[in-house]
Amino acid sequence: MTTSPHATSPSTTSNSASAPPHLAIVLFSLAMGGFAIGTTEFASMSLLPFFAADLHIDEPTAGHAISAYALGVVLGAPLIAVLGARFARRTQLLALMAVFALGNALTALAPGFGWMVAARFLSGLPHGAYFGVAALVAASLVPQHRRSRAVGQVMLGLTVATIIGVPLANLIGQAVGWRASFGLVSVLALLTMLLCALFAPRDRAGRSNPLRELGALRSGRVWITLAISAIGFGGMFAVYTYLATTLIEVTKVSTEVIPFFLAIFGIGATLGNLFVPRFADRALMPTAGVILLFAAVALLAFPLAAGNPWLLAIDIFAIGASVALGAVLQTRLMDVAGDAQALAAALNHSAFNTANALGPFLGGLAIRQGLGWTSTGPVGAALALLGFLIWIVAYRDKGPALVAHGSGAARDDAPVRPAPPLAPDLRSRSDAPKDPVA
Repeated sequence: MTTSPHATSPSTTSNSASAPPHLAIVLFSLAMGGFAIGTTEFASMSLLPFFAADLHIDEPTAGHAISAYALGVVLGAPLIAVLGARFARRTQLLALMAVFALGNALTALAPGFGWMVAARFLSGLPHGAYFGVAALVAASLVPQHRRSRAVGQVMLGLTVATIIGVPLANLIGQAVGWRASFGLVSVLALLTMLLCALFAPRDRAGRSNPLRELGALRSGRVWITLAISAIGFGGMFAVYTYLATTLIEVTKVSTEVIPFFLAIFGIGATLGNLFVPRFADRALMPTAGVILLFAAVALLAFPLAAGNPWLLAIDIFAIGASVALGAVLQTRLMDVAGDAQALAAALNHSAFNTANALGPFLGGLAIRQGLGWTSTGPVGAALALLGFLIWIVAYRDKGPALVAHGSGAARDDAPVRPAPPLAPDLRSRSDAPKDPVA
């Protein structure tokens, strides 16, 4: 399942017209999985006050269920990427969504908090691996200069979930019960399986192996890129996890208004993923640095804006826009991972969910110390600035990017050699082009 770090279509110099005619529906199918994942990941945070009350625990303790999901992502992403190295990507997508559907169904049926924590951990296991495989599939179907946009379109599923899926899940959770929200996610996962079965490219079994995938761990550039994600993203999660409670306790809005603010965050995240990757395709690392500084400013403004619902809506929109950092760093990993593309792509989501565990943990500490619900803003800003300091180290490394080569080892001086990209099996489709991508 290895691709070149420049996974492109055969004619990388051609325009997007050379892409398969069904590229849009392939990306939509992949993004649907992101929609299901984004709904459960962010909705669980917005539902925290409700399942905490139902299970008779305090909210900081209920946050352990969110951390359990994040831990599942952190551990599952690299493990599944390595073990799945020899399987076809389409097969992996279907299997990962099956496990994800099961985990969310068990969450909905959990008889107690301990069972819920275990089910959230299971739900998190396929998260990172799914996004990693989906990103590689998307990047392999477009020219090199459009990789960030293709990855961003897959990630749109996650960000659109914050506009539609999360508010809907929150409304369902308030009207019917939080368990119904996780049942909805399970149905979305099954729908993703159907779409991927119909439209995902049919590829051969992977040509990589576990040892080659583990080669990514030898690269300092991989680790420093992952560190930017693990630290820099923590700020956004520190605020978002306790946003519903902050709206109730500080902004003094009714619970019925909470989905509106969640949708505002989602609109910011979606627009960020639509437009920011266009700049990243021209200047990848500078774009990442700007996002981190932008996020730090927005997070610092959070305590100042929290008392006014209109100012808070603007600030939440800005914090949401910083989610575009994920697609930018995903592309960076494609450039520095050499032959270990699958593992590196999955590790990005391990790092993302390390931030998902770190941000709420540090934010919760500040709240427990009596600093108030809005103290999550300065905590988040500190994490974003620390991520920026790590970015400076990565940006000053001007050496050539690692590329894949025949032996499977990664080296800095190797010439760029595009590997054969993933190709859809169009033989059974009546609209198949005469020269399909292969």
